[in-house]
Amino acid sequence: MRKPSASSAPRTVAIVAFDGITPFHLSVPCLVFGAHHGDGAPAAFEVRVCALEQGPLRTSAGFAIAPESGLEALDEADIVVMPAWHDDCRRAPPALLDALRHAHARGALVVGLCLGAFPLAQAGLLDGRTATTHWAAAAELAQRYPRVQVNQEVLYVDQGDVLTSAGVAAGLDCCLHLVRQLCGAEIANRVARRLLIAPHRDGGQAQFIERPLPVSVSEGRFSQVLDWVTQHLGEAHSIDALAERAAMSRRNFTRHFRQTTGTSFKQWLLNQRMAHVQRMLETGDASIERVAQEAGFGSALSLRQHFRTTLRTSPSAYRKLFRSDQPATT
Repeated sequence: MRKPSASSAPRTVAIVAFDGITPFHLSVPCLVFGAHHGDGAPAAFEVRVCALEQGPLRTSAGFAIAPESGLEALDEADIVVMPAWHDDCRRAPPALLDALRHAHARGALVVGLCLGAFPLAQAGLLDGRTATTHWAAAAELAQRYPRVQVNQEVLYVDQGDVLTSAGVAAGLDCCLHLVRQLCGAEIANRVARRLLIAPHRDGGQAQFIERPLPVSVSEGRFSQVLDWVTQHLGEAHSIDALAERAAMSRRNFTRHFRQTTGTSFKQWLLNQRMAHVQRMLETGDASIERVAQEAGFGSALSLRQHFRTTLRTSPSAYRKLFRSDQPATT
């Protein structure tokens, strides 16, 4: 579990732009890290877009952008983001590779979104690690860089000091995951609500999520069942009971669940319960035992075990990190 900043100073996020960049890819980290948290809370991040080349940069949308900084912005950044890379996955210039290596060596978090994994791999930052990228380029990444363990199935991969994501919208999930790790679930949820996106999709979810169209009556019932589960996390839930509530067979419910969410019901339910626990720890003073009961973990011991496995910390330590003004209740 990453620690929040020890001071009120925002973390600096350097986002690397380049000539021909797709504006959407550039906007993803800008929107997530640049979002206001509301309630008068100070900004947690200071976003700086820096340029690989000098002068105005063309974009794939037909307009130009003019970043105010060059690659020297990476020298002092806490987080460095490669939001994308050229569609032909060309080799990156030495200046960019050196800047990425130097930033990583001095302790910056380095993030490669979508094809942005290619410069990271070329710089050697992914050697001996698991990484992902857009599914269409995964085979190319694996072939070029055999020391990288490429997983083309997942939304994003967090290796601690280096993160990579799949294509397009998965970049939002990866950046939100990092906000959640650094600022807590409540701040991440606020950012998600502001951007009108799902507050949390686990990195292990599949890149391919089938959503048959048009939406059928049965799918409407299925969505209502998921909403009902999130409102009753403290209860025990079986696939058979939920399938009956959705008027589906167990087999059809299980298949539909995987197609719609990209994960299993067991993992989805655990993610929902963990997110609920994080929010309770950040915003309330309930005992760990009560939090465990309300979230459906049954006991404080079970909650602590799941919390340790998922976030590599304890519920009490998590509360101290994100509620420094409150004593932890064990």
